Amino acid sequence: MKKSIAAVLMMLLLVQIALGCSSSSNNESDAEQTGSPAAVEGAKLDPVTLKIIIPGDRPADMDLVIAEAEKRMADTINVKLDIVFIPWSDLASKTQVMLASGENVDLIFDAPWLHMEQMIAAGYYEPLEELLEKYGQDAVAVRSQQMFDANKFQGKIYALPLGNSHLNGRTYLVRKDLREKYGVPEIKTYEELIDFAYKIKQNEKNIIPILAKGLPGQKDQAWGAYRSFMTFSPEILRSDALGQSIILHYKNNDGKVYNLFDEMDPMVWSWIEEARKLYTEGLIHPDVLAIKDADTIFEAGNIAIYATNDFGVPTKISTAISQNTPGAEVEAVTFMPLEKGKVTTNFKQANFQAIPKVSKNKERAMMFLNWTAKKENYDLLAYGIEGRNYEAIGDDQYKSLPDSKYGFFPYAWVWNPTLDRLNAGFDPVSIEHYKFNANADNLIASVLTGFSFDPEPVANEVSLYSAIEDKYYSALFNGVMDPTETWNELKSEGEGYLKKIQTELQKQIDEFLKK
Repeated sequence: MKKSIAAVLMMLLLVQIALGCSSSSNNESDAEQTGSPAAVEGAKLDPVTLKIIIPGDRPADMDLVIAEAEKRMADTINVKLDIVFIPWSDLASKTQVMLASGENVDLIFDAPWLHMEQMIAAGYYEPLEELLEKYGQDAVAVRSQQMFDANKFQGKIYALPLGNSHLNGRTYLVRKDLREKYGVPEIKTYEELIDFAYKIKQNEKNIIPILAKGLPGQKDQAWGAYRSFMTFSPEILRSDALGQSIILHYKNNDGKVYNLFDEMDPMVWSWIEEARKLYTEGLIHPDVLAIKDADTIFEAGNIAIYATNDFGVPTKISTAISQNTPGAEVEAVTFMPLEKGKVTTNFKQANFQAIPKVSKNKERAMMFLNWTAKKENYDLLAYGIEGRNYEAIGDDQYKSLPDSKYGFFPYAWVWNPTLDRLNAGFDPVSIEHYKFNANADNLIASVLTGFSFDPEPVANEVSLYSAIEDKYYSALFNGVMDPTETWNELKSEGEGYLKKIQTELQKQIDEFLKK
C-alpha cells in the first residue's frame, strides 16, 4: 500500500510539473504574465506582446512589416509587437511621463541628449548585463567591445547602444539644381556655403536660403551651434552633463570642463553673432523656432540649405523633394575631414534602447533585441519588405524603392555597425565618410572614453537649468533674438545652477581620471 501511495503521489507530482511547463488555453501561465522563457528547452513560448516606444511618425507600411516580423517569431520567441510612435516634438515630455507614472512599457528609446542620465538616476531602467549574457549573445556580437565599454552609465549597461559608426555624421543638404543654375562651383568650405545662401537671397524670391532646427530638443542643430561639429581648432565638444548644449563643453582633450558663463569663447560668440546677421537679413527661416517637422519643410522645395545629422542625402528627402518640385536635386555637403587623427571621439552613441524596470517581459524584450541581430530580421525592421520597400545591393548596401512607404529609422531601435547597410544612393564621398568613421583607429580617443556622469547629486540643478536654457538657447544660436540681451538673460537666470553642475561634473571626471 505504501508503495502504491508513493507511486500515485509521484505521478501527481509529474503531472503538475508537466502542466506547469506547458501552455494552457484556459489558464494564463506565469510565462505569459512575465515574459519568462519556457521551462523546457526547445518548448514553444507562450505569446507575449511587447510595447515599444519609438520616436517619429508611423510609416504607412509599418503594419505589414510588423505582421511579417510576428510571423517569423511565431515558432521561436513568439512575440507580438505594439509599436507606439511619439512625435519628436513631444518625445522628452511624453516618455518622461510614461516612466514616472509606471506605465507598462517593455522597450523605450532614450538618449543622453534626451534624458538618459536622469531616467537612470531615477531608477527607471533595468541593468542589462545579466539579460545580455543569457539572452542577448547575438545583440552583443554585432557591436564592438569599444561600443559597450564607452556606453555604460554609472559603470553598468543600462541600455543597448544604437549606432553604425564611432562618430556621428553632420551634413548640409544643398539644392544642387539651384547651385548649378547660378554657376556656383561645388561647395568646399563654409564661406562658400554662405556665399551660395546670399546668391539665393538675391535671385530667388520664393526660396528661403537656410533652414535649421529650433525646438528645445534639437538645440545641437541650431545654425550657430551646428558650426561646432565641423570646427577643429579647437574642437568644442558637448559635455556629459547637458547633452546638446555647448554652454558647458570640453576642448583640447584635457579632461577639463569649460563654462561659457565664466569666459565666452570668441569663436562661439562669432557663431552667435553671424547667426543673428543671417536671421535679420532674411537668410534663416523666419519661423525657425516654431517648426516641428523641418524635414517636411525642406521637402516642400522652397529651402536651399538645410543642416542635418548623418552623412549623405536620405532617400526619403530626395524622393519627396523631386516629387514636390520637378527638377529639384539635393546634394550632401560636409566639412568633416577624412584625415586620420583629426577628430576626437569618446565612442559614445547618441541613441539607445532601454528596458524599463516596470516591464513584465524583460527576458522576452531581450530575446527580441537578440532576434533583430540576425541579418534577415535586421533588414526587415530597418528597411522594410524586400521587393516592396527596398532592394538589397550586395551584403552592405540597399536601395529604397520609389513607392516605398516605410521610413528609415533603425537608429531608433535596432541600429548596429555589423548588419547596417549603406544607402546605395549616397554619393561616393558620403559612403567614404561612413566607412572611415566605422574604423575606430581613424579617430582620436577622448581621455573621457568610458566616463559616464551621475546627475543625481545635482539633479535639481540640471532640471532647473535645462528649463531656463530651453527658453533662450535655440533663439540665441538661430539669431532670432539680440545676442547680448539674450546671453545676459540666460546667464543671469542660469549661471548659479550651471556652476554647481560644472563643479560636480569636474569632480566626477577627476575621480574617473585618477582610476
